[in-house]
Amino acid sequence: METDNIGGNPEILLKNLGKIHTTPMGVERIRRNLQLADIDVVDFCKSKIGSPNGNIYRQGKNWYCEIDGSIITVNAKSYTIITAHRK
Repeated sequence: METDNIGGNPEILLKNLGKIHTTPMGVERIRRNLQLADIDVVDFCKSKIGSPNGNIYRQGKNWYCEIDGSIITVNAKSYTIITAHRK
């Protein structure tokens, strides 16, 4: 997949952490894929994305954050967490 460099600066995603959300189906998908207990999935993902150890990049219409053996996918326009899974 080719990287879309338009707006590909990770600071854009980091400055918009407050806008990050997901759907009820997204919560269940992320919880299942990452094997998370009964926690706030959005807060968990926000903390991972905001961590200085993550690798954030944009490909096409999505942001990807690789951290701690997982990849979190966020839509670049709506800031919706689409999914998260283990590498």
